[in-house]
Amino acid sequence: MHAVVISGTGLYQPPHTISNAELVQAFNAYVDRHNAEQAEAIAAGRVEALSHSSVEFIEKASGIKQRYVLEKDGVLDPARMHPRFTERPDEALSLMAEIAVDAARQALAAAGREGKNVDMVICAAANMQRAYPAMAIEIQQALGAGGYGFDMNVACSSATFALEQAWNAVRSGASRCALVVNPEITSAHLEWTDRDCHFIFGDVCTALLVERAEDAVAAEQWEVLGSKLSTQFSNNIRNNFGFMNRSEDSDPRARDKTFRQEGRKVFKEVVPVAAAHIEAHVAELGLETTAVRRYWLHQANLGMNQLIVKKLVGGEAGSDVAPLILDEFANTASAGSIIAFHRHRADLKAGDTGVICSFGAGYSVGSLVVRRR
Repeated sequence: MHAVVISGTGLYQPPHTISNAELVQAFNAYVDRHNAEQAEAIAAGRVEALSHSSVEFIEKASGIKQRYVLEKDGVLDPARMHPRFTERPDEALSLMAEIAVDAARQALAAAGREGKNVDMVICAAANMQRAYPAMAIEIQQALGAGGYGFDMNVACSSATFALEQAWNAVRSGASRCALVVNPEITSAHLEWTDRDCHFIFGDVCTALLVERAEDAVAAEQWEVLGSKLSTQFSNNIRNNFGFMNRSEDSDPRARDKTFRQEGRKVFKEVVPVAAAHIEAHVAELGLETTAVRRYWLHQANLGMNQLIVKKLVGGEAGSDVAPLILDEFANTASAGSIIAFHRHRADLKAGDTGVICSFGAGYSVGSLVVRRR
């Protein structure tokens, strides 16, 4: 088995931001519009009146203060409440591939590599722009990479699940240099008209280069010590949009065709699952959770992350132990823990260990333990 390192990371950050104040203003205008249009049905008890949101509610519930999006006018239009994208011809680079290529080129540059050095591409995200051909193969072609590529989806755990596949391929000798990209256009599957979740997501793309340690030329390298994945079925986070909808004669705009969750249940159930998963993984490698220098966690909810880390280190821990990017980026699905790793690792020293962990729908949990070389 070959020693394997993460030798480069990249981050595509969309050009637009939506503050909580902007989001609340648009959402409340939508609510007023809906309640006025449905006034008779509401008065008769056939339809439930919608309630306003507020900046205070959003920040208390999540810790989110803003989010990046690829397009904001459609999201903030009370008559639309979702992004407005222009369909591209088949001959053009798709939007998801475009942002993945941007992040990938950053990761390649950081690693001192070029696209031709890559022989495996995994595109891992909560949703894919199309069914086929695989997004990864389009990205592979755009970068001039060799080998092969494939897509995978494990919702918010997609990045760490893909990293295990990359790690296994490189350490076994099946690949020499693997690229993992996580293009998350979450604005397209978020239900912006639902008060309980309209503030949760933001758009972004992350990329990581995984290669044999013997080949790596980057000044900064993170050796992968181990990976651990686990899943158990839950319906508490779900999206029923799919190719069967047409044949089911179901409404493509029905509420269940976008993101939905039972937030309180998710919080209560995922925190102990994620904490136990990390604790077991670290112990399997002969380490103590209190000795881990940094935890780069999935960025879904401030309170959730604080409680997980408290369970792991036996007390309160600040941003130095578990960095937060949620306030700036919101929940970016599979990319959240990778953004935290990308942004908050430069100060660690050789020999320091850290855990990259994501968790989400499934329930699914994935973790990698890494050590700076």
